[in-house]
Amino acid sequence: MSDQIRLLDIRETPLSVDEVLAAVADPRAGGVATFVGTVRDHDSDRDVARLDYSAHPTVDDVMRSVAEQVCSTHPVLGLAAAHRVGSLAIGDLAVVVAVSCAHRGAAFDACRMLIDDLKSTVPIWKHQIFTDGSEEWVGTP
Repeated sequence: MSDQIRLLDIRETPLSVDEVLAAVADPRAGGVATFVGTVRDHDSDRDVARLDYSAHPTVDDVMRSVAEQVCSTHPVLGLAAAHRVGSLAIGDLAVVVAVSCAHRGAAFDACRMLIDDLKSTVPIWKHQIFTDGSEEWVGTP
């Protein structure tokens, strides 16, 4: 594992913002940027009851590739990302990412790239179950 990549995890257990922040701690860091994605109670005009997340068997390799690309593009000191799979309730943490850099601007840029590329590239699929009993898959191939 690269010295910059401190934590990459896909898990069924609850996520911890403190764990992700601790992973990127670095005495050289002047900026730490985080993103926390939570399960909201709606999608457009539909009420959401819960979400189920599933991951493809290649999820770890793809997540590592995304992290390595962020580290090669930005002056990252520490990078961490954790994503839940399984059934999540409204308000649960779905994803937590953090990046530390010497300066805040670089940290913001690297964090945005990390979450945007993670969401668009990593094979994790969201199954939305609505309060009216209907459902839909999001992000499937």
